[in-house]
Amino acid sequence: MKIQYVLPFLLSACVPLQQSTTIDSENGKTLQLSDLSYETQIKTVRLFPANISSDSPFQPAVTPFGVWNLLLVFDDLSNQRDNYYARIIHCNQDWTKSVLSDLDYMPEYNEFPINTFEFSLDTHQPYVQYRFPLPAVKLPGNYVVMVYRNSDRSDIILTRRFMVYDQRVTLLREGNLLGASHAANVNQQLNFTINYKNIQLINPLESVNVTIRQNQRWDNMMRNIKPSFLREDIHELDYRFFDVENIFKGGNEFRFFDLRSLNYPGRNVATMDKTQMPFQVYIQPDKTRNGLAYAIYEDMNGGFTTDNYDVRNAVAGNYSHVNFSLYSPEPIAGEVYLSGAFTNWNFNPEHKMSYDAVRKEYRGTAFLKQGWYDYQYVVKSPTLPTHYFEGSFFETENDYEIFVYYRAFQPQADLLIGYTRIASNPR
Repeated sequence: MKIQYVLPFLLSACVPLQQSTTIDSENGKTLQLSDLSYETQIKTVRLFPANISSDSPFQPAVTPFGVWNLLLVFDDLSNQRDNYYARIIHCNQDWTKSVLSDLDYMPEYNEFPINTFEFSLDTHQPYVQYRFPLPAVKLPGNYVVMVYRNSDRSDIILTRRFMVYDQRVTLLREGNLLGASHAANVNQQLNFTINYKNIQLINPLESVNVTIRQNQRWDNMMRNIKPSFLREDIHELDYRFFDVENIFKGGNEFRFFDLRSLNYPGRNVATMDKTQMPFQVYIQPDKTRNGLAYAIYEDMNGGFTTDNYDVRNAVAGNYSHVNFSLYSPEPIAGEVYLSGAFTNWNFNPEHKMSYDAVRKEYRGTAFLKQGWYDYQYVVKSPTLPTHYFEGSFFETENDYEIFVYYRAFQPQADLLIGYTRIASNPR
């Protein structure tokens, strides 16, 4: 299904983007147009294509226009069902709220009860699992699904971002232009061409914006990327980068652990303390990988899956306190955080690690459901790189997504007219 756009005839007709990404509420909660849980008992939030099971490899919350297949799944650590509702919020390409009204992008109403739920089965921590298939929208672009309690839109419990694209342009990747240098040893660069012969674009140098995302991360996205060359005669935009400003750190393969069974702990699980419930799980002690040679192995690019080998049932998975440790002879000039899809790639206080001077290690804990998890240790510091403990290599296998936005005059919105996924160093 294709939709018709009224294209701009003047660049000045474009509506400026709003600067605020939050809306104040009456109960102390603030709506943030990002991936966030607003209450500590809301856990294991996933938004993924419905044809992918929860124990399948991590997939992005991106769908073609006309294919309404995204499914929201989350746990509420409670033994009673709550009345939750969802609504959809349209966003600009930079994830600020757009000027569109609900009727501009929703077919009818914009409040949906979440009626599908299951109670956990004899788990150490009781919970209720909710499932909600996302409704159809009328325009391609960026969206946030907001879940709230008892039809009170100020009582938010979670928000999750997703994208809907209408493939109107063609993207072609070109070779890597990095030469033999230190930058080539630690970075990865995407050079590509956008062909727009199937859509009329007015002033594409200004009205087209490109965003690139690595491994579905939100913390290091490159936004508002402009083309290097415009070839109007063949309707092409070239994106070729000759310096390190628009390239990604290759990073390193993710560390991981297998917690699909509490009876027979999997790889990289050191010990378990079962004297209390939920159990205390201890991951094998970690060391820095900075300065070491690159080691090839397969990971999930920071994702996770929920699975339970003990009782093969989606609502029989147990939660555990998972303990991490990272050896460091002394504290560094910065903060250390656990990072991965299970942290929403945020610098969350609950995932901040503390330094133990006696053990000479950073220590942290996460309350996680049974499954397979990728993770890394990231640094927040004015002087140290985020990958200080992990290292960065051009050989690292990463998954990249390219999003092409067009700022139309009517509707006054950033339309997602192109999307592609590119594997770097695929195995």
